[in-house]
Amino acid sequence: MKDQSQMPSTPAPKDHESFFFTASPEARLRLEAIQAVVEQKVPSAQRCISYGMPAFRLGKVFFYFAGFKKHIGIYPPLKEPAALVEELASYRGPKGNLSFPHSQPLPLELIGRVAEALAKHYGRTG
Repeated sequence: MKDQSQMPSTPAPKDHESFFFTASPEARLRLEAIQAVVEQKVPSAQRCISYGMPAFRLGKVFFYFAGFKKHIGIYPPLKEPAALVEELASYRGPKGNLSFPHSQPLPLELIGRVAEALAKHYGRTG
């Protein structure tokens, strides 16, 4: 067995498109849809890569998302407003991160409201 230090590593994606390119065709369409809704709801947000994932920033990174084999994950956990947090209950994992299974329709309107709330809570413009 090879030593870990000798094994080739996958380069970190440099932009959203290079991350999307590595996803399955189904996940890629869902990631692109999430990207579009975030840009629609938070037009001043800037695309970036953070922690190896597509993300958006307003001074600070406020929204991360990534595609996995069975779901799309959105981070960090949303803590307010309470009504929206409650509405997201069926999508919340043990740490509060959101998980949207590929087997279900993607609730883009809800994800747009999540992006707005995260931008308000974590984004900093100055």
